[in-house]
Amino acid sequence: MGKSITCVLLIDDDRAINFFNERVVTKHNSFDNVNTVQSGKAALEYLANVENELAIKPDLIFLDINMPAMNGWEFLIEFAKLKKSLTEGIKVILLSTSSNPDDVNESIKNHSVDDFINKPLSLDLLDNVIKKHFSNNTVPADK
Repeated sequence: MGKSITCVLLIDDDRAINFFNERVVTKHNSFDNVNTVQSGKAALEYLANVENELAIKPDLIFLDINMPAMNGWEFLIEFAKLKKSLTEGIKVILLSTSSNPDDVNESIKNHSVDDFINKPLSLDLLDNVIKKHFSNNTVPADK
């Protein structure tokens, strides 16, 4: 069986968390490419590069909520304005340390959000994301 997820985009303002999450995703057998950015604005720039065929379109975005300048909610507003041909097929998962029930409820109401999970990422958590949001034709995590 081959890899099922061509590209993941990690959006988090914390370099250490991005580094850790990138290592976890890279260790999992179902992912080909992992890209990290440190702001919602940088993520929109990345997606503009996808539209111009200068970057790989992500199948999955892990999005932090609490970031300076442009937080996750503000990113989602701008994401919703992008061309449907660009955003179609991208799963957006909020990845947060927030235990605020308002954040969970807001994520449920937001049509761009596919899931809400708590940091940090783990191989088991990635297995669950794949099982829930992608086809079953994946390679299990290398544990």
